Amino acid sequence: MTNSTTAGASAPAPLTARTTALTVHQTARPDGFPTREHFAFVESEIPAPTPGTALVETLYLSVDPYHREMMDGDFELNAPLEGRTLGRVIASREPSLREGEIVLHRQGWRTHALVAADEVRRIPAFDGVPLNAHLSVFGGTGLTAYVGLTRIAQLREGQDLFVSAAAGGVGTATGRFAKLLGAGRVVGSAGTLEKVEYLTDEVGYDAAFDYRAGPVGEQLARVAPDGIDLMVDNVGGEHLAAGITALREFGRVVRIGTVGQYNTPDSPPVLFNHADVVEKSLRIEGFLVRNHYDVQQELYEFAVPHLQAGRLRLDETVVDGFESIVDAFSSMLRGGNVGKMIVRA
Repeated sequence: MTNSTTAGASAPAPLTARTTALTVHQTARPDGFPTREHFAFVESEIPAPTPGTALVETLYLSVDPYHREMMDGDFELNAPLEGRTLGRVIASREPSLREGEIVLHRQGWRTHALVAADEVRRIPAFDGVPLNAHLSVFGGTGLTAYVGLTRIAQLREGQDLFVSAAAGGVGTATGRFAKLLGAGRVVGSAGTLEKVEYLTDEVGYDAAFDYRAGPVGEQLARVAPDGIDLMVDNVGGEHLAAGITALREFGRVVRIGTVGQYNTPDSPPVLFNHADVVEKSLRIEGFLVRNHYDVQQELYEFAVPHLQAGRLRLDETVVDGFESIVDAFSSMLRGGNVGKMIVRA
């Protein structure tokens, strides 16, 4: 497992050594944290493209917190898991998909996929931008952070921001984007002292705290004694309650996820002073990034020059080997990653 905060290499070599295809199936519903027993690696022949399709060989895969929530019922059992995947076209019977082209698709945890033209997004090549960035800062993770700040929170220059789960993929991207967009004080929470130090030393957070070290509300008040204008919440629970208390008049909460409850569905409800929402004219709004794909080009135009100039860096934990994907997913759920968790096939 490696952490990356700099631009890396271009696309890895094709997986031509594989003679069979592997697909990961979910075989049971987890009760709490998923384990290896909830998954099966299914081997099959590498499929041949049919008219109108192309064969894509996987290069990089994304494992994300939302996968855990969908495993409770949205994913079909004994069927391939969905997920964002970057791959190279290695055979094609679809004229618009050329061999050697790099594409993104959502057929998920598999080494090979047959795709139609309308099932993929072609990945643009930018000088100095590694391929894996299209699953982190330019992928759904970065797009979530950018949309949250610009469309939902409507961040204005000088405003102060609190980000929960700040050392994850969305959290690190949010912190970096917020600074580039002119935010004032940016503070965050993380699950270890090492991550807290990473946020302040590497990502650019003005302050951060270990949420395991004491009540979140007290620690947030310590690092943001004058309150906050915005909260980007990836956790829910105690974090959300603390953020609502700390918000100033006309404050906004951007709800992105509830990772604190994905493995503990019986968690107690969030307790906060509901009168604050009215008396401080607060706004609490959630969103799904799939409803904002029209912002993708704007994200490129904003972020690519910053990355090329060194003002924006990648925060990634990269795990090698397709067979490591279940372990990478489990590690991510338990906080074993810094930045975006990516599997390099």
